[in-house]
Amino acid sequence: MRIIYLNGEFLPEDQAQISPFDRGFLFADAVYEVVSVMQGKLVDFDGHITRLTRSLGELGINKAPHAAAWLQICRDLVARNALSEGMIYWHVTRGNPGDRSFLFPAADTPPTVFAFTQKIALGDNPMAQSGLKVAVLPDLRWGRADIKTTQLLYASMMKMEAQRRGCDDAWLVRDGLVTEGTSQNAHIVTADGVLITHQLDRRILHGITRKAMLELTDGLVQSVEERPFTVAAAQAASEAFVSAATALILPVVEIDGAKVGDGAPGPVTKALRAAYIDWAAKTAI
Repeated sequence: MRIIYLNGEFLPEDQAQISPFDRGFLFADAVYEVVSVMQGKLVDFDGHITRLTRSLGELGINKAPHAAAWLQICRDLVARNALSEGMIYWHVTRGNPGDRSFLFPAADTPPTVFAFTQKIALGDNPMAQSGLKVAVLPDLRWGRADIKTTQLLYASMMKMEAQRRGCDDAWLVRDGLVTEGTSQNAHIVTADGVLITHQLDRRILHGITRKAMLELTDGLVQSVEERPFTVAAAQAASEAFVSAATALILPVVEIDGAKVGDGAPGPVTKALRAAYIDWAAKTAI
């Protein structure tokens, strides 16, 4: 039986109880993070705690655990669940005010803090060899995609629509430009070796894996440009790929039915994935 963490306790998952009046349940008034675990260690913990703190601050959710407490929670979950490779999911809601109201409760309302582990094949992901096929779908999410909230219904709907179309996932488009994937940042590499990725603003999640990946590009690409790109530019690129905590870096070989490059994972994507896995193994804590 998996052991989870809930409001200061470690307990079997079937014993967890959360009030139906919790604002995370009623309003998706909550933020989350996903931290990769490799060889029993946490990958880029500092990056994830920094983004969690930012998300909490943007929504004004108070009294969440501090960084040292989160680190201990994560290490305890890894040990209690004998997790070697996979992820830890962190979830913080505004808590239970005891009734339903659109207005935020008093600032001293205790948040609901929840975390669990999940086994996932990270390094040996078969998609790293075959590549992803993505559908292109409209980006109809709310205007604060930079806050990692639990409002994921539209992303889930678009993943299902992509599956219905025979694809593995979707890239979202707003005003004619690719923003990101349903749960990943999107990137392309041009024929002359330029890596293009959407700039950090409110239209995309500020990816922690994206940030680390961009710091590993020296010698692998000619240059990096942080700007939007069109679907046509992506289809005409030499390579395309995504980055995310549970995907690491995965190639995209087809976009809306059009092959990217020769339709196989490209050398830059392979090199970046290998460099990231090596970096993660060396820096995980």
